[in-house]
Amino acid sequence: MSTEPTSAPAIRFLSVDFDCPDPAELARFYGNALGLPVVYSSDDFILLGREGSPGLGFIRVADYRRPTWPDPSQGKQAHLELGVDDLEAAQARMLALGAAEPLVQPHPDQRRVLLDPAGHPFCISTLD
Repeated sequence: MSTEPTSAPAIRFLSVDFDCPDPAELARFYGNALGLPVVYSSDDFILLGREGSPGLGFIRVADYRRPTWPDPSQGKQAHLELGVDDLEAAQARMLALGAAEPLVQPHPDQRRVLLDPAGHPFCISTLD
């Protein structure tokens, strides 16, 4: 048996991927919102990002069910926190891009919960 120290395998963070019914629609939404280009595209998967950096992926799921946040019957599935300087301006931009505003806003003075076009909740926040 060897007593040589072994190193841990290198593991890299590649992406956060979202299930959705239409990857192109969700990629357009987040690409426009975050200024990220498409780095890979197929009929069932689109990856946004920049070469050498982690990205956002969108995977087609045939029987996709929208999250029902804040109702826990169909969990939120994923959640992004996006930093902004101006909540009102950022919310207006996201709504213009296709986001929806749910009725529940737990801390509207610090963050706003919005829903992307596939129903995933995400937050825009002035907190660092």
